[in-house]
Amino acid sequence: MNAVITAGGRIDGAYAAAAGTAIKALAPMRGARMIERVVDAVRGAGIDRIAMVAPPAVRDACADRVDRYIDEGASGNQNVQLALRAWSDDEPLLYVTSDLPYITAETLRDAVLRATPGVLTMPVAECDAFERRFPDAPPFGITLAGERIVNAGVFIIPAGASPAIARRAAQLFDARKAPLRMAGLVGPSFLLRMLLGRLTIAAIEKRAGCVLGYPAMALRGCAPELAYDADTFAEYRYASMRA
Repeated sequence: MNAVITAGGRIDGAYAAAAGTAIKALAPMRGARMIERVVDAVRGAGIDRIAMVAPPAVRDACADRVDRYIDEGASGNQNVQLALRAWSDDEPLLYVTSDLPYITAETLRDAVLRATPGVLTMPVAECDAFERRFPDAPPFGITLAGERIVNAGVFIIPAGASPAIARRAAQLFDARKAPLRMAGLVGPSFLLRMLLGRLTIAAIEKRAGCVLGYPAMALRGCAPELAYDADTFAEYRYASMRA
């Protein structure tokens, strides 16, 4: 299995001021940069090769920690495309975001070992477990048909699936903030069930498999550490103060 880490996200305002940088991956986090924590976790999980999609400043900071650098694109969409094509698709791909301050080799290895071969896998943590691990943290998670979960910043992509996923990923990324366009991609009935609180994880798995052309599943019961991302200043501040 190979891995790719996307590390091009930018921050501003109070977040950038506290971190001392405008690049989220370079934000300090309890003695190390966030990107260093992620790279160490991926390497410690036994992944063969690691690529990173990142700006030059991240490349300079990480030195020889990864096997391949890919210069970031002009948009988030382009970075997703670059990440999915980071390696040849004859091996599974572990896709990891760079803003996971609590990720460890052990929690990541557990998710990789539990993933079903040949299935596009997205680890999720139960909200109850997440809140026990991170008491008083900023709110995380979504509710699907009464089941509360938190999505991880990790995806396990089966061998051969990256090109097909890349084609659809571009459309989904472009439409993520446009409900009408999203409806055209996933279907209006799907969105209606979501709005009515009737959408289940099983329905999402089935629809994702149809849209992407590969079987998909949510890997339940994963470690909350894989699901805490420091996307906002409040999330960063909490993680900076609590191990």
